[in-house]
Amino acid sequence: MNIRSLATTCLISTALFSSIAVSAAEQKSADLYNESGETIGTVKLTDAPKGVILRIEANGLPAGWHGIHFHETGDCQHPEFKSAGGHVHHSSDELVHGLLNPEANDAGDLPNVYVNEDGSLTVELYSTYVGFDASEDRAALMDEDGAALIIHVNPDDYSSQPIGGAGARIACAIIKEASK
Repeated sequence: MNIRSLATTCLISTALFSSIAVSAAEQKSADLYNESGETIGTVKLTDAPKGVILRIEANGLPAGWHGIHFHETGDCQHPEFKSAGGHVHHSSDELVHGLLNPEANDAGDLPNVYVNEDGSLTVELYSTYVGFDASEDRAALMDEDGAALIIHVNPDDYSSQPIGGAGARIACAIIKEASK
């Protein structure tokens, strides 16, 4: 086998292995609901070696910037999805909110998202604060009661307590293991 053939074989093997590794990642998807209980989009999560990749596709949201957080309970009951509880956190010592807060972050913190004038949102985010299962560095999304993804009416200022001024909860997705 010559060098060119060997190099081609290595490239094909690497590409094949990479596609198998990506497809083997655990994934979850959930419907995103508005305050009226209507499905307005989907949330897809992929468990990565050091975090979670989050993809949101939605319509019917108010235009502009919005805070978004992982909340501690996989429940989207009304009013205002309060049944989702507070932000996901790794321990009770980790209750300080804000990506810009020098004291720490709670594990539910995510960057703001922008909704287009037509009410559509398509975004992919990555968080190193959470995983499907708990680890030394990450809080679990797939614990006994699951988690929720909440979109807020206002943008997060990344420092004010307890939720960065993000205001009311306007959309919710339940992140849980599938029922058996």
